[in-house]
Amino acid sequence: MLTRKQGELLRFIHERLRETGVPPSFDEMKEALDLKSKSGIHRLIVALEERGFIRRLPNRARALEVIRLPESSAGTAPRGRFTPSVVEGGLGRSRPVVPDESEGPARTIAIPVMGRIAAGTPISAIQTRSNTLSLPPDLLSSGEHYALEVRGDSMVEAGILDGDTVIIRRQETADTGDIVVALIDDEEATLKRLRRRGSSIALEAANPAYETRVLGPDRVKIQGKLVSLLRRY
Repeated sequence: MLTRKQGELLRFIHERLRETGVPPSFDEMKEALDLKSKSGIHRLIVALEERGFIRRLPNRARALEVIRLPESSAGTAPRGRFTPSVVEGGLGRSRPVVPDESEGPARTIAIPVMGRIAAGTPISAIQTRSNTLSLPPDLLSSGEHYALEVRGDSMVEAGILDGDTVIIRRQETADTGDIVVALIDDEEATLKRLRRRGSSIALEAANPAYETRVLGPDRVKIQGKLVSLLRRY
């Protein structure tokens, strides 16, 4: 059995995932349930996880999976047929555009724009989806992709300017020399070139005005690799 607040939070998360594909923030949960602090939301999430209604995916920021709903909230859906809604660290899944059949086969793929990324001093971690872009398949590689708007000038010598949009393939590993989205301490996201220095990870700018940051491997999580770039004039 769930308490009233637990049930309200589970329904709120489920509806938000179904409508937008991304989970609500702690602030949005707190406001929706009219709680005074985010610590109350944390306790509710822990309780839902312990009871098997949700699951937090490891090593991914803000990753929630709704495993099941209470029978009273399941509507007319057949028992045992509930499909989990998954959001992986705020990152989206590329989805083919469904065209009008009269127009022939699809020529573009829709990918989510997940907010802004710092090419300079790290800013807050990747935000939730704001809109989508329709791109030709030749700008993408295999796998899942998302887009980010670049803020800052630390990657100018790599041809990445403030205001550009970068296309990122979601992956959790990268080779030395790759330009990656790096999540630092689960709080800051930045776009930098990855270098491995022994057991440490160096996040290297492409602008001599910025210093290279050398961090322990436990502080850095790779969120994706740069595959394409868009620029508007």
